[in-house]
Amino acid sequence: MIKTQKKLPEIQSKLYINGEWREGSLDAKAVINPATGEQLIEVSQGGKAETEEAIQAAKEAFPKWSGMELSERVKILHRIGDLIEENIDRLALIMTLEQGKPLSEAKGEIQTNISNMHWNAEEARRVYGETIPAPNNHKYEVKKQAVGVVGAITPWNFPSNMIVRKIAPAISAGATVVLKPATNTPLSAIAIFELFEEAGLPAGVANLVMGPASEIGKALTESDDVRKLTFTGSTEVGKQLYKQSGDTLKKISLELGGHAPFIVFEDAPIEKTVNALVQMKFRNNGQACTAPNRIFVEESIKEEFTEQLKEAVKKVTVGNGLDDVTVGPLIDEAARENIEAQLADAKEKGAEILLGGERLTDGEYAKGFFFEPTLIDQVDQKMNIFYEETFGPVIPLIAFNDEEHVIEMANDSTFGLASYTFTQDLRRAEKVSRALEYGMVGVNNTGVSQAEAPFGGMKHSGLGRENGHYGINEFLETKFVHTSYFID
Repeated sequence: MIKTQKKLPEIQSKLYINGEWREGSLDAKAVINPATGEQLIEVSQGGKAETEEAIQAAKEAFPKWSGMELSERVKILHRIGDLIEENIDRLALIMTLEQGKPLSEAKGEIQTNISNMHWNAEEARRVYGETIPAPNNHKYEVKKQAVGVVGAITPWNFPSNMIVRKIAPAISAGATVVLKPATNTPLSAIAIFELFEEAGLPAGVANLVMGPASEIGKALTESDDVRKLTFTGSTEVGKQLYKQSGDTLKKISLELGGHAPFIVFEDAPIEKTVNALVQMKFRNNGQACTAPNRIFVEESIKEEFTEQLKEAVKKVTVGNGLDDVTVGPLIDEAARENIEAQLADAKEKGAEILLGGERLTDGEYAKGFFFEPTLIDQVDQKMNIFYEETFGPVIPLIAFNDEEHVIEMANDSTFGLASYTFTQDLRRAEKVSRALEYGMVGVNNTGVSQAEAPFGGMKHSGLGRENGHYGINEFLETKFVHTSYFID
């Protein structure tokens, strides 16, 4: 039976526009706990009208916010970071209840919010321009200025950090924001906006609109007042937003799907590599765009590697995220159905399921969206799972014998976000990291997301970068100023 019962903390349930909490014009929508199926709360919903009001509020707030004394802006940003730290337990509990991930993992996500806020607060002081050598009596200057109003759309899998990772650099740059969070997980957004208000963020600088994605997204893309759109989510939706933004020629950042290869060469330390794989694969129950989805293991060590991996996967525990478990539920029923379809296709084409492969439905699992940790072998390029992103607890194993061939297989994907390789050969590590067509490469580690380093992909995994100084630059325009001095 479920060991722990915790109630949702008291929290707002309304839209936040121009510094005010207000009801939306559409019917409220229930937020469901994916571990228990229970309704947590109903949240207000808005559409085109509310989005347009939020855009106008952000537009009116922009001159004041971007023109504020930098030290005052930085002080507010640091205050937000401090408040997030003070409220870490509350924020993590809200996230676990609405999204399902283990409480300890939710706290880790909130910790990254703290780093992101403080990093970007200080990065606001480092938005440097440039002076270019010019002819006598002339001055060439390059200035960086905030882009203006930003539309931000965030996903459910990291429902708090994806918000902070977009809003922190945007408002640090001096931009203002209209945020549309994921329908499944709006409470983490609301909780962050409560802290914005408490920190004294001026009205209109950050606005929150919850409601139909298509309606809100279209209002953002069609508006000439929204000069930048930043989106994290599926490649399919990202492409649609990209097309819709064409008529208004927005700056755009898209952090889309991933299908990360995880390459294990014969000289890699097996135990350490297995531990790294299991930890990264089952983070958020595999519901991450950076999750290792195709595990390439050199044939000479594959048998031993597989045996150690089987034992490690057997230790992965599944349950309510409020309990002491490794993974919680999947986000919804569609997620389970997608995994089952991939596994059925792979089995029909010759793959072998070594562990798991079934949904969990008995006892404490009956009302939630649970699935067994799964290990599948003999995967090849005939199977859908080789090419389709797997948002779930499935580890597919693929054998290889040749360095060039494994690079070719790893790059055989429309995605290009994260990738990983494990080897003690520095020559090989350099060669493989250069050859992999991915925006991020972990060599002997899986730590590809850091506040101070660029995060983003190639190919169908998107455009632009988040984090580090690359992240704040996405919310800046570059202006050239040529000054001539009148000489008598």
